[in-house]
Amino acid sequence: MPSSRSTRLSSNRAAVAAVAMLAASASWAAEPDADHDPNNTSVVLVRTVEAKRSSVAADLIFTGDIQAQAQTNVAFRTNGKIAKRLVEVGDHVEADQVLATLDPQEQQANLDNAKAALVSAEALLTQAKVAFKRQEQLLAGGYTTRPSYDQAEQQLRTTQASVESAKAQLGTAQEQFSYTDLRAGVAGIVLSRSFETGQVVQAGQTVLVLAQDGPRDAVFNVYEALPANPPASKSVAIALQADPRVTTTGTVREISPSVDQASGTVRVKIGLTETPPAMTLGAVVIGRGHFKAREAVVLPWSALYRWEDKPAVWIYDREKGTVAPRVVTIDRYAFDTIALASGVEPGESVVTAGIQFLRPGQSVALADPKAEGIAK
Repeated sequence: MPSSRSTRLSSNRAAVAAVAMLAASASWAAEPDADHDPNNTSVVLVRTVEAKRSSVAADLIFTGDIQAQAQTNVAFRTNGKIAKRLVEVGDHVEADQVLATLDPQEQQANLDNAKAALVSAEALLTQAKVAFKRQEQLLAGGYTTRPSYDQAEQQLRTTQASVESAKAQLGTAQEQFSYTDLRAGVAGIVLSRSFETGQVVQAGQTVLVLAQDGPRDAVFNVYEALPANPPASKSVAIALQADPRVTTTGTVREISPSVDQASGTVRVKIGLTETPPAMTLGAVVIGRGHFKAREAVVLPWSALYRWEDKPAVWIYDREKGTVAPRVVTIDRYAFDTIALASGVEPGESVVTAGIQFLRPGQSVALADPKAEGIAK
């Protein structure tokens, strides 16, 4: 047993020593010591590609959702306590449909008082008419005075005005009573609600949000630079993500004037020419916009580097055989390539492999000189 244990320990130590030697060798190859490389110009194998201008992809694809072009905030027009709630989120409602009701006790009392006031005013008007008629007959026979006749006429006009006022107050009371029933006034789908039975609400307080029936929008959040370069065609193709066979078209209807601080994107609304039944509210859709093709330097993803917290690439100097980093401006990202807006000119050699071992002014060797200069 001791002999076997000693053998295992010796094997482990040998393995550790071998790993240490490999690590030291790799470290020596990657970062040569100043004593062995006093000029600090170690040669690293790299691959390069010659920068050439090519056509940038003309189609951009975005993901968004279907929303109503018009939304209505529904609120009671009078104060009160909610007695009934008759709809749920997602229900389709008609314009005159009752959505909820308030406890009408206060409004009913006001309505009863207005009716009683009208009855009283009409009774006084009847008496005033009889009195005026009597004074009119007496005046014609010379049995009354002119002031008495004028007083009866004034009383008649006053009671007539009282009746008109009572009718107006009754109309107001009836209207206030009708406000206890909540109606949207437009047909649509309930998107959200913020009230429950028994809750006390104030006049004008939003309790329902309604998506009106009618035109629909496909809403997308796009990166900030896109609105500065709008599509070549005003028409945008829209397809349902769940079923790409369901398609329609639309045009840009609204672009948000501000950038969302959280996402750094701009909201764009595409008005649909036709809304297929499958494109319901909230359905996820894919939009494809066709942009004018333009020339740009396109490089592989592997060429992208970060230098001084900015995107950069390594430029290979063919005469000196050295490399140097250069900050670039990226115009667009693709699946496996990047399009540069500036920073690299056609004909320059850009390093695409081995950039993790480079430093400014370092001498490099091409891994396959015969293949260099062929841009993919």
